[in-house]
Amino acid sequence: MPVFNDPQDCIACPRLAAHLANIRQREPNWHALPVPAIGPLSAELLVVGLGPGEKGANRTGRPFTGDVAGELLYPALHRFGFASVAEALGEDSWANPAMQLSNCRITNAVRCLPPANKPVTAEIRQCNHYLKAELAAMPRLKVIVALGAIAHQALLWAYDLKLKHYVFGHNVTHALPDRRLLVDSYHCSGYNWRTGRLSRESFEAVFAGVKVHLS
Repeated sequence: MPVFNDPQDCIACPRLAAHLANIRQREPNWHALPVPAIGPLSAELLVVGLGPGEKGANRTGRPFTGDVAGELLYPALHRFGFASVAEALGEDSWANPAMQLSNCRITNAVRCLPPANKPVTAEIRQCNHYLKAELAAMPRLKVIVALGAIAHQALLWAYDLKLKHYVFGHNVTHALPDRRLLVDSYHCSGYNWRTGRLSRESFEAVFAGVKVHLS
C-alpha cells in the first residue's frame, strides 16, 4: 500500500502561504497551516470537502470542526455509524477527544484556507497530487462523497476524468473506473443551509444511501 503523508508543512502556493502567515501573526493560537485529514486510511468511505473554513478547521486544525459545516456533517456521520458522537467540538477544547471516525476518513480538495474561501484553479491543481496519493493509499475505499462542485472537480482531476461525463448534482451517484462510487452532495456550508438549498434531511439522505452501498 502506498504511504501517504499529509502536507502539513507545504508552502507551494504563495498566495495561500502568505495568507496563513498573516493569520498566524494576528491569531497566534490558531492552527493556520495546512489541515491534515482525519480518519483511517483503511476506511471504506472518504468525505472530501473544499478546504478549511477560516474559523473552523483553519482555527482548530481538524476538518469541519468549529464552524457551521460541521454542525451538519458530524451529526449525519454519527446517525449512520461513521462517527462515535455527533459533536466535533469539546467543552474545554476545540476538538472533542471523544469523537472518533469509524470506517470513514475526511479530507479536503485544498488543505490551506484560501482568501474569501475561494481557491483559484492553480491552487486546486497544486494540491491535487496529495488527493491522488491519498486515494491510492486507501485500499478498502468503496465510496467517495464530494461536498460541493469544487471537491467533485478535484476528484475528477485526480482520476484524469472529464467533467462532462460526470455532471455534479445533489445526491447523484457516479461509477468510477476503479469500481468505486462517487456520490455528490451540495456542500454543508452555512450559506447553503441558511438559504434552504440544503436541509438536514436532504444532506442526511446522501449518507443514508452511502450506508446502503456499504452494507
